Amino acid sequence: MSVCCVGCFVGLGCLRWGWKRCTHTGADDSASWPPATADEFEPVPHLCRLTLAVYEEDLHHPQFPPLGGYRLNPDFVVKRVTYEQTLGHAPPYLIYLDHNRREIVMAIRGLNLKKESDYEMLWDNRLGKHMFDGGYVHHGLLKSAVWLLNQESEELQRLWVENGSCYKMVFVGHSLGAGVATLLTVLVVNHRDMLGGIARELVKCYAIAPTRCLSLNLALKYADVIYSIVLQDDFLPRTSTPLEDIFESIFCLPCLLLMVCMKDTFVSEEKKLSDPRRLYAPGRMYHIVERKFCRCGRYPPEVRTAIPVDGRFEHIILSCNATSDHAIIWIEREAQKALELLKEKSCEHVTTPPKVQKFDRLQSIEKEHKDALQRAVSLKIPHAVRIMTTDDEEKEPLTKTSQELPDDLCEEDIKNRVNWNDLVEKLLRPPISGK
Repeated sequence: MSVCCVGCFVGLGCLRWGWKRCTHTGADDSASWPPATADEFEPVPHLCRLTLAVYEEDLHHPQFPPLGGYRLNPDFVVKRVTYEQTLGHAPPYLIYLDHNRREIVMAIRGLNLKKESDYEMLWDNRLGKHMFDGGYVHHGLLKSAVWLLNQESEELQRLWVENGSCYKMVFVGHSLGAGVATLLTVLVVNHRDMLGGIARELVKCYAIAPTRCLSLNLALKYADVIYSIVLQDDFLPRTSTPLEDIFESIFCLPCLLLMVCMKDTFVSEEKKLSDPRRLYAPGRMYHIVERKFCRCGRYPPEVRTAIPVDGRFEHIILSCNATSDHAIIWIEREAQKALELLKEKSCEHVTTPPKVQKFDRLQSIEKEHKDALQRAVSLKIPHAVRIMTTDDEEKEPLTKTSQELPDDLCEEDIKNRVNWNDLVEKLLRPPISGK
């Protein structure tokens, strides 16, 4: 009799778990988040188009037609670098000087399943071997970011100095490239004087369908400059499984995701948050939601945003769209639709001048960031206290500006003076025993 009771209890437990996992949708992850505004989400479709351009063979005749009027001007492309030129140290990228939007953009492509160098970059993780900037990062992506800055920091500085201090420095990437762009931003923010003294508020990063690459305290610390864009059920920002396991099992990914889903069910939220080496999707999150439970087809997409501490895309979604939602072309299309809806809604509900609305939103975003840091401290997130105490100091703009640079500072002088490998050593800490 007791054996039957135990069997029934276990069976009911399995049914309850199966029901919760199968009915959990991507929309549930951000159900409590407030909606984004049109102003803050406006750059996303445009930057998706720029990232998609790195995949194109001919920019004058794009394979993927542009959407919503976001057309890339090939004349604005300063440099375009291929796999042959990066020698496997980084994915292909381009530098785009957008005079219309006053932006200097470095766009980095995502994983190429045919390139062994991309896999080697993902597998070079060495999780927890060194502290970096008070937290932990993905080692292979960090090495790629350092290589990119050694190659292009002089060019980026030259473009910013020549075009004036009003231009923004924007790093954007998709998937693998999102992780590289994230760590590029972390390095630049910590060494802004190496790019002419650019202010922190002028440095932005948009990580599209990002891999997990920062520990939680760093993901929160840089939430004012790094923005992650996730489409509905995308698997990559949700899995903490080592990337080598994911891409070694790329052709049996549903089986792997199911196993990860079962494993994570039995790991408490407290244990996840207390692990300082656990990596997360970076920065502020923008979640594009277009499907709901027990409803067929796609719905008009909406964008929700927050700086979550706990519940930060921790659950794998058992969905047939978990991989298709990772595609850059789908993210661009749904982001464009969502932006058009946000603009329509903002036009219907305008009650104050736009400048006042924008100022109020900037104030609320800053408050959200501080609240997230305080919540991290209250939850005893490892190293969160240090981030909280240094956050205000690090946001102070540097006094050095482009106008104070010597007139005779040539590229050779800059190259001899700046070595990003040496600068990164300042952010590294000795290995921690027992980690």
